[in-house]
Amino acid sequence: MSEIDRWFEANDQYLATALGWLRERLERLAGGEKPAALVAKEREVLQAVEPEPPRPRSLLDRLRKSEPTRVEPSRALPPVQEEPRRPSAGATEKPPLPAAMIEAEAASGPPALVLLSQRLGLSEFERHTLLLCAAMELDTRIASLCARAQGEAGRTYPTFALALTLFDQPAWDVMSPERPLRYWRLVEINQPGAQPLVTSALKADERIVNYLKGLNYLDDRLVPLLIAPAPAPDKGALPPSQARVADTLVNHLQHAKGGALLPVFQLLGADSEAKRMIAYEVASRLELTLHRLPAEALPQQTGDLETFVRLWQRESMLLPIALYIDAAQLDRGASGHASALQRLLSRGMGVTFFDAREPWSELGRENVMVDVAKPTPSEQHAAWREALGESAEEHPGRLAGQFNFNGSTIRAIADAALAAPDAQGTLGERLWSGCLRHARPALDQLAQALEPKAGWDDLELPATEKKLLHQIADQVKSRLAVYDDWGFRERMNRGLGISVLFAGESGTGKTMAAEVIANALGLLLYRIDLSAVVSKYIGETEKNLRKLFDAAEDGGAILFFDEADALFGKRSEVKDSHDRYANIEINYLLQRMESYRGLAILATNMKAALDTAFLRRLRFVVNFPFPGPAERMAIWEKVFPRETPTAGLDLQRLARLNVTGGSIHNIALNAAFLAAKAGAPVSMPLVLDAARTEFRKLEKPINEADFRWLESAGGSG
Repeated sequence: MSEIDRWFEANDQYLATALGWLRERLERLAGGEKPAALVAKEREVLQAVEPEPPRPRSLLDRLRKSEPTRVEPSRALPPVQEEPRRPSAGATEKPPLPAAMIEAEAASGPPALVLLSQRLGLSEFERHTLLLCAAMELDTRIASLCARAQGEAGRTYPTFALALTLFDQPAWDVMSPERPLRYWRLVEINQPGAQPLVTSALKADERIVNYLKGLNYLDDRLVPLLIAPAPAPDKGALPPSQARVADTLVNHLQHAKGGALLPVFQLLGADSEAKRMIAYEVASRLELTLHRLPAEALPQQTGDLETFVRLWQRESMLLPIALYIDAAQLDRGASGHASALQRLLSRGMGVTFFDAREPWSELGRENVMVDVAKPTPSEQHAAWREALGESAEEHPGRLAGQFNFNGSTIRAIADAALAAPDAQGTLGERLWSGCLRHARPALDQLAQALEPKAGWDDLELPATEKKLLHQIADQVKSRLAVYDDWGFRERMNRGLGISVLFAGESGTGKTMAAEVIANALGLLLYRIDLSAVVSKYIGETEKNLRKLFDAAEDGGAILFFDEADALFGKRSEVKDSHDRYANIEINYLLQRMESYRGLAILATNMKAALDTAFLRRLRFVVNFPFPGPAERMAIWEKVFPRETPTAGLDLQRLARLNVTGGSIHNIALNAAFLAAKAGAPVSMPLVLDAARTEFRKLEKPINEADFRWLESAGGSG
């Protein structure tokens, strides 16, 4: 027989003995024997009328002068000190505790009732009262005995009055809401109308009855609010930087002073997965089961919240559990959830981890703040190499230099790529596409995904500007080598990303250049929708930008801010509150851009409107000049796809049209539609017709003589 089987057998024997002892007391009371408690009360009353100082405190005095104490769940619970039982003179002897019960209480493995009493701070009288209530569920004979003992056929239930009469050393404060029976919701009270509390029906809580039988499980009233525990992380799954955080938390808990309330551990940062892994590691090392509570699931009504708190506190003393509160996505402006969360955290909840993006300073109790980040690039490099094994080659450096993943994500991507057949591309291609799928940010509401199609040959720019674009792409590829291998990361705490400004008139190729870089790097490209980001409500713009940058932090996307001057404009003189909050938005943008670790491209045709402090923080500024005749000629040569039928196009003459590359593309597209309608190839008259339309749209002056000359030349050709 195993040790646990022996404990269950001993616990069953203890309950059977305790129930037999309880039945004997009830039978004696029902048989008319004068209760010892009443005899003791009579003696106190008789002594009270005699001038015999010092006067002993009566039960009523003790009730009036007692100071009920609330038992905190994370405090050490000292055993209740009680006077030894002495039967009052003249009282009928009650059945003493059986020897089997006394021996079980003194054993190294106490039965469940004794264990519960120790952990929740029940006195011996309260423990017997709980046994009386639980006996209704354990022995069908108890109901009739209760009715006989109370002298009423219909009162087939236990009451406080019955307990005060039945057991030795009765204490009136057993009915106090601050004493364990009621504070910990161990008994349920059915008090209809104006019925006195002392004679109201009592019922033991179902969870407690099962606990007394040895069935220990999380209260089913808590289960719907919690997310099921995840399996403990594998040994060594945490990288060294995160393992050090876990060591710090474990050390803090192991050296906590006995009897002191444990602090709330605030896990700060944007990476909730890393924080959960650390919390699971700490709980696993302390042999605790970690339960996760989404902040949005927390009850907001005061009564429901208090019930949750009491039940969790009770469970934390009956089970080896810890609580992980997930508030990373909680909007602190939502007063209902935020205020309920603050009330919860101000209470003693045992071992508690609090997942928040930024510190909460108004918790109302001690807390320990810990910053949690993803593994360092060198740790990610090592994780890639370990996950890929002999197939690693140059892949770890390339992947760790671009993407920012946890160890579990790295192992999942590597396993999927290694298991896929070679028909799905090379290992490097499978790894890269897997990284893009995991890093794809949730930006559908704030940004528009662009499919990069343009290449370096499609871009017509002066050599200087084109060289700058190549430098931008090369820096993105070489970040790991420069920052980590060459030690620059140790000297830099900001500016690790690459911020670029594309300045030039509309249509000069800024968007195409962003596509070229994204295509060359194999990254996703997102154009930011400023109408969805900028809000007239105070603080909303910053929230949207935070979501935007955080979603792209994993490195799989390039952020392209078109018309950036509308978002990154100059700070103005403060004349009213609107100016002050507008400046706050710009200040936040400057700081967030500097701390962003990816590639952000900003495009503007109003460079002078940008804040000078913002320009200083940019790594590159690329000017897109108005295309000259040579650049326009090259654009015209490539603007029509090979499949487009053309006839008699004089590209040298078309290059003299003083328009940008974007306008040239519009002219060519409109001419193609005109040709398709006419059922003919694209010709000079159609291109010139489309060019006139473009000039009128741009409100450019049209020299009809030049157009007629070009038209006649095209016609004669």
